[in-house]
Amino acid sequence: MLDRAHFEDLDAQDPFRATVAQFRLPEGTVYLDGNSLGPLPAHVADVLGDVVERQWGEDLITSWNRNGWWTMARAVGDKLAPVIGAPPASVIAGDGTSVALYKAVGAALALRPDRSVVLTDTGNFPTDLYVLRSVAGRYGAEVLEVEPGEVAGAIDAATAVVALTHVDYRTSRRHPMGELTERAHAAGSVVVWDLCHSAGVLDLDLTDVDLAVGCGYKYLNGGPGSPAFIYVHPQHQDVVENPINGWWGHDEPFAMQGDFTPAAGIDRMQVGTQPILSLAAFHAALDVFAGVDMARLEEKAHRLTSDFIRLVDARLDGFEVIAPRQPEQRGSHVSLRHPDAPAIMAALISSGVIGDVRPPHLLRFGFSPIFQRHVDVWDAVEVMSAVMAGDAWRRAPVPIGPVT
Repeated sequence: MLDRAHFEDLDAQDPFRATVAQFRLPEGTVYLDGNSLGPLPAHVADVLGDVVERQWGEDLITSWNRNGWWTMARAVGDKLAPVIGAPPASVIAGDGTSVALYKAVGAALALRPDRSVVLTDTGNFPTDLYVLRSVAGRYGAEVLEVEPGEVAGAIDAATAVVALTHVDYRTSRRHPMGELTERAHAAGSVVVWDLCHSAGVLDLDLTDVDLAVGCGYKYLNGGPGSPAFIYVHPQHQDVVENPINGWWGHDEPFAMQGDFTPAAGIDRMQVGTQPILSLAAFHAALDVFAGVDMARLEEKAHRLTSDFIRLVDARLDGFEVIAPRQPEQRGSHVSLRHPDAPAIMAALISSGVIGDVRPPHLLRFGFSPIFQRHVDVWDAVEVMSAVMAGDAWRRAPVPIGPVT
């Protein structure tokens, strides 16, 4: 029986109770937008305070060595690697996701100079498509966009790079990463995955993946504008070419040589001076994932999204669930279609349930199992039911702003 007591029982048995307690969330708010901006892990404020007051304020420039600023991008990558199923020394943080994607796809194209096609799908995030077209043009390649279900059949001998987003930002549809990676490799292609909507909620395995990118501010809770990350498979690290050469990616950055010699390993994927305050927040935020079994975390994500879908089906009229019904085929957010989506979401936010909208007709609800309680599912649908029972939502002011 699905009632609030059922969800309270699930919370009492939740193996992630300790991580849930580590987050700071406003009282009376059901936050279902961790897929767009993760909430604040409570200890991060103190860490940032120390970085600002002591390290920057007192240690000044000596902090680059004394407090590990120079190696922080690697430290973030090393802490993140087990969360995304990557081997040690294969991940580094820095730049934004779009820049990281440009670097990854450019590097992948350089690995296949005899091929000219970058394959992606029509459902990809628009910025990813902009980046793909930009970098492809500079390498004399072309971008081929096919329907998501047609990707495997479109990979052929001309395909240099298969560049895909693992989880669709609108529908939550999940590409079969293992199958498509294997298919691409069988055709001699290089694979680049965008993990923005899967890192931190799904049990990933990058063992066979060539390159991958993702952001730190969604399910990884690194803070607004948190740096991105880039992963390069160990077999490619000493041959891959970063298309943006900068002194932080130089083998001897302080030699100030006129010619560029790439650093060994993953360090060559860096470009310029890193944003230390943002990196420090990201590094601290990742502490909540220490020792977390990502397979069990994904199981919790499946339960949260599945129970939400069941309650929507049972209690709400006029909403169409467009996320895949099978848990293994979706990420950790659920999108509902309704012709009045913006007005309804504005009313929900005013009532303490925070999700977001994908224009024109999608309401999007993210379930981040690292901090989400099971009762949040029940409470969210309770509020939705109450909002829809009246007509105040028709007069709610519709907010505008960036949603990713």
